[in-house]
Formats: sequence, structure tokens, C-alpha cells
Amino acid sequence: MPLGRGTALKLVSPAMIDIWRNLADRFHGLLIPQDGHKPRLHVTVQNKVHPKEAKALQVELAPVIDPRAFHFTGLSLHIYRDGPWEFVRTYPFRGR
Repeated sequence: MPLGRGTALKLVSPAMIDIWRNLADRFHGLLIPQDGHKPRLHVTVQNKVHPKEAKALQVELAPVIDPRAFHFTGLSLHIYRDGPWEFVRTYPFRGR
């Protein structure tokens, strides 16, 4: 998945989007525009590189990355206070 100045692995999870919708609804009016739109779920592989470097890695990875099933084990909450993200708590999904 191209990120412009990076590369990511695209994730597809309708259930995770449902969780996001529920949270976004509960925080209505408090989210910044970036957090208010439907997320593009992904795992970042490479970030903040020249677009040519990002494209080269995408070409290199395309034949070796195969789609596969996965599952989320829970959600972790972090707070940003004008510095590095601060871990608060992990909320595991039941039965997973």
C-alpha cells in the first residue's frame, strides 16, 4: 500500500471499522479531521523516505507479500501530550 513517502501493508477488517465508527460516534465533535474520516487500516513498513525509495520497496515486496488471514487480539490506548505517545492500557478482546 503506497503512503506517498512510505510503504504499508493494507489490512481489511470490517469489524475493526465498526469499532472505529462506534468510537467516532461517541467522540463526535472532539475528533480532529484526520481522526474523523474512515481509516485506511495498515501496518507501516517504511515511513518518511523519498517517494522513489518507497516505490522501489513496493515493487520489491509485491511478489513476496501474500494476503493472509489475521486477527486483532485487542486495542491499546495511548495519549499524546506534546511528546512521545504515552501508553495507558490494553483492552483485550474476549475469547481471542
